[in-house]
Amino acid sequence: MTEPTSYHAELDWIEGGQPFSIRYADVYFSRDAGLDETRHVFLQHNQLAQRFGSLPAESRFCIGETGFGTGLNFLAAWQLWDQIAPKSAHLHFVSTEKYPLTPTDMRRALSIWPELAEWTDQLLAQYSGLAPGWQHFGLAGGRVTLTLLIGDVFDTLPQLDASVDAWFLDGFAPAKNPDMWQPALYQQMARLSAPNATVATFTCVGEVRRGLQAAGFSMRKVKGFGRKREMLSGELAGQVTPGWQPPWFARPKPPQRTERHALVIGGGLAGCSTAHALARRGWRVTLLERHSELAQEASGNPQGILYAKLSPHHPPLSRFIQSSYQYSLRTLRRELPEGEHNWRACGVLQLAKNAKEAERQSQLAAQDYAADFLHTVNASQASELAGVKISTSGLFFPGAGWVNPPALCRQLAHHALIDIQPLASADRLQREDGNWHIIDQDDDTLVSAPVVIICCAHESARFQQSGHLPLKAIRGQITHLPATADSLNLKTVLCADGYISPAKQDQHHLGASFRFDRLDNQPSAEENLSNLDLLAALSPQLNDSFAPYREQADELQARAALRCTAPDYLPLVGPIADPDPFNQRYAILAKDASQQPDTAAPWHQDLYINAAHGSRGLISCPLSGELVAAWITGEPLPLPRDLAEAVHPNRFLLRRLIRGEQTGSQKGTHGLSPD
Repeated sequence: MTEPTSYHAELDWIEGGQPFSIRYADVYFSRDAGLDETRHVFLQHNQLAQRFGSLPAESRFCIGETGFGTGLNFLAAWQLWDQIAPKSAHLHFVSTEKYPLTPTDMRRALSIWPELAEWTDQLLAQYSGLAPGWQHFGLAGGRVTLTLLIGDVFDTLPQLDASVDAWFLDGFAPAKNPDMWQPALYQQMARLSAPNATVATFTCVGEVRRGLQAAGFSMRKVKGFGRKREMLSGELAGQVTPGWQPPWFARPKPPQRTERHALVIGGGLAGCSTAHALARRGWRVTLLERHSELAQEASGNPQGILYAKLSPHHPPLSRFIQSSYQYSLRTLRRELPEGEHNWRACGVLQLAKNAKEAERQSQLAAQDYAADFLHTVNASQASELAGVKISTSGLFFPGAGWVNPPALCRQLAHHALIDIQPLASADRLQREDGNWHIIDQDDDTLVSAPVVIICCAHESARFQQSGHLPLKAIRGQITHLPATADSLNLKTVLCADGYISPAKQDQHHLGASFRFDRLDNQPSAEENLSNLDLLAALSPQLNDSFAPYREQADELQARAALRCTAPDYLPLVGPIADPDPFNQRYAILAKDASQQPDTAAPWHQDLYINAAHGSRGLISCPLSGELVAAWITGEPLPLPRDLAEAVHPNRFLLRRLIRGEQTGSQKGTHGLSPD
């Protein structure tokens, strides 16, 4: 199931078990001593041993690389980081790769270096089901992050938001891969470079040296490795002036914080994911939950589904879902033991309920996704996978399945640096003396910290600072069905208009309803019946098996909760601005949207939001937590810049301004704050 596709590397294996690229007719590393060459070229000539060793506590270091290949350079840098860098420091490694190796090929290639096994095993544990786009990996307990950009370097690097301290300019030789070694690449490297960033590359081709110099790097020839007489190393010679960037999507100016302490409001999937992402980076987090336990509202369903409905046309929502889905799977495998009470990678079958859906699935399958990510099945194959009779074709996601969201929330929040405060109801936020203060209904301060992240779904709009955000609550109900003799055979999740999960402790979960006319959480027989109606499109066999329950709709157990959505169905993840000065500073856009003002956005200092995940929270929350952490810490964003902007809270302020709509700062102006 992991055979190479068109976006995977095509390999031959030569003497010594070395991988050889058929596409580029070149080796991935030195025939003599690949690991020694990596250490000589990239580690030594970026002075990484000295730089890692001199880093202050709690600092960050970012390496950028062209050509991930076998991952050898990354593993060597990670090994050195573990040996020398302060234990509280964080390494972020960003690498591009047009044709990634399959997991099988990666394992075979790296087996040459048993001395790297400790680090190789950690990487390979998460290296599966790769698809084009951005892949995010959390490693070493949060001490190391890998962001792998799969695609053409000239498509991916322009979308990167990062500050790179050292560059590994790698990839196949300029003579073998001339399309990559171009001035546009060197200009992107300069744009992304931190002050005094260094660069090293194995080649000494004059055109490469001159291109790097023209981009602003001071380059010199130094002794190469082995039979290579010379190579290039250098550093950024001056300050690169970036082109205009929209200030309303720019990073807020980092404050001078005295402590790494954040308050997270809300103990559902969004809040727990955000708290976990920060705690893994060494931040102390106070997690406030108004209930006595975590995950008591929309995140409290006993079985949630990892449901990644993708579009073959790849609009922002589909691209966001794809990257998020893969990171969620990595999070589950890393953090939560698989089992009956936690989660099962039983696979998800998305059934083709009509011709339009069948065409969508066919177009997706034609885009060369790896089979361990998704593949099509006919009705017979679907029936075999599901264990029950299926009458339509479908799309199968082998790595997906069901998750117990409360178990995941508890596990994510189970960290030495996370302090959970139950029964803590935040009424308002107040900024004083460089700290945010959480005030309750009695006007008492519950807790204070420099940074606040609002993660309380539709109620995120109840605060004055976030009241302008267009959040909407949608009621959803799932129905609990006692298993039958037939239904116990169900082995995978089935999805169409609704879903049904395999039995968990002799009970299935079926749903879910979508209602806009009710904002309570009392289950209804009506919605139980509408959920049962969904079975016909999933499996006629199951529909018949559960038919007697229709007469007991008012007796069936069910659970109702409120989801939170935004008008464009994308979440809101990022820093929050003050709407009134926003409208004033960028008023020119109401007259001419092509204007490029350069005035900094009026941010609420150190205030962020992670909300509006709708019914996709299991997929979108973990990566959104990483995105919030990147905004706060200054790390490379884990998403392409256009996707980070697509989920940015300021998108609504901008749209309304351009349309001539005024957005005030008063609570409830455009947001929803249920009674």
